[in-house]
Amino acid sequence: MLNAKIDLSAYRTPLANLDAVDPGDTGPYPTDRDGRRAAAEDLATLIQRKAELQRLFYADGRFALLLVLQAVDAGGKDGTIRRALSGLNPQGVQVTSFKAPTELELAHDFLWRVHRAVPRRSMIGVFNRSHYEDVLVVRVDGLVPEEVWRRRYDHIVAFERLLIDAGARWLKVYLHIDRAEQAKRLRQRLEDPSRHWKFDAGDLRMREQWDDYRAAYAEAFARTGAEPTPWLIVPANRKWYRDVVVATAVVEALEALPLRWPEPKIDLSRFTVDD
Repeated sequence: MLNAKIDLSAYRTPLANLDAVDPGDTGPYPTDRDGRRAAAEDLATLIQRKAELQRLFYADGRFALLLVLQAVDAGGKDGTIRRALSGLNPQGVQVTSFKAPTELELAHDFLWRVHRAVPRRSMIGVFNRSHYEDVLVVRVDGLVPEEVWRRRYDHIVAFERLLIDAGARWLKVYLHIDRAEQAKRLRQRLEDPSRHWKFDAGDLRMREQWDDYRAAYAEAFARTGAEPTPWLIVPANRKWYRDVVVATAVVEALEALPLRWPEPKIDLSRFTVDD
């Protein structure tokens, strides 16, 4: 049994937006040691429940679940995959990280590489960044004309609905941190030798574009966040709370599916197992 139940409705678009969600929020948990202990216990419970549901989800075989993780640099995408998704059977999970597009990818439409990465039914797919980069970084850096990236909102909505018709379900998550938290994490990458490999000079350039990215995300939420594919804006300044929220969202997404154990393809009453 959980110590506390997180109400995800306040974090969902279109009800929620970046101004409406406090990145330092900890929901039902106080920020003291007892609160963090309760959150850790709940995360363990959610991880166990997630594993049980994944087994049924895999056996059912009629659905795919797509978890999209978006955030500013140092927003915590890797840590979320590592901690909030722990306990899942790796055989049933497919993680794809979307970097700058290759020459081959640029020779196709912007959704080509994303469609190729969509997992088959019975699998949980995790997108570390996603097709939304093509209305975010592309917009902020002016990589294509505005008339091009503006048309992409409609393409994205149609693409996501196409996959829903094919049995996929979307869980779109924005990991919400503030400028002060991002600064702290970027300093850690500069000061901690074990984090040096994660630092990129481009992170500082993007930090200077903070307001531009907030505007880009706001429009993306507004244009693509209606049902049945709303965005979940997760308070992510405190990693321990972020992990509980994302784990809760995955569990609720799986529980919302009409999952069932498949019927055997043969008459099992004809078989016995000798001692």
